[in-house]
Amino acid sequence: MKNSHSRRPAFVYLLFGLCFAILPLLSCTARINGPLAADGSAILSVSVSLEPRMTSLIRGLASAGGYTDGPILNGSALARSMSAAPGIASASFTNTAPTAIEGPVRISKISDFLAAGSRGGFIAFEQGRTGGRCIISISRDSSPEIISLLSPEIVDYLEALMAPLATEEELSKTEYLDLVSSVYGRPLADEIAAARIRAAIEFPRRITTIRGGNSAGRLAEFDVPLLDVLVLEAPLSYEVAW
Repeated sequence: MKNSHSRRPAFVYLLFGLCFAILPLLSCTARINGPLAADGSAILSVSVSLEPRMTSLIRGLASAGGYTDGPILNGSALARSMSAAPGIASASFTNTAPTAIEGPVRISKISDFLAAGSRGGFIAFEQGRTGGRCIISISRDSSPEIISLLSPEIVDYLEALMAPLATEEELSKTEYLDLVSSVYGRPLADEIAAARIRAAIEFPRRITTIRGGNSAGRLAEFDVPLLDVLVLEAPLSYEVAW
């Protein structure tokens, strides 16, 4: 088990590396929208804005690290970091506010995103002549390999948040929120508990079955609590077939 208090805090502009893949890892409002093509490529529109308590925490960590200028979320720097991830063709973000960014992310092959060696990634995609399937699976067993592909700074920040996703500690959601509350205060814990990631993805054909979300025609919509991702008390699994 890793010591969640032993690593230094990350610098602010590298926090977004996992945003649309395994959902935002911060207390924020986030949306992901766009089409997924039959060849596994996609062009997604991503927008993220930090909530007040998380903004204060990040500002404090940045100040302690000597970074006092510029936006809390740096769109151009985040885009450079994200563009280096496996499966990403390009990313471009602009700041709509010091704590908010938006822009397109081009995926070359969804199944390659954060793929780790022979094990592959946590997104399985297949397209046949008559239909296809996309499955996203994240668990405590697979998360260490996903995290290993991120920059050390991002891992540092997740560990500053004491997220079991990064620290590999086996905590329940209640235990994790109590831990955050004891270190950073109850308001931040409540903000994390209320945060959600919402995604609306258009698939190549009319959706026939969906697990973990809702669908209408070719559009699948997901509404996932941030807390479920940070803690992984139970494995997360989402599936769409068309």
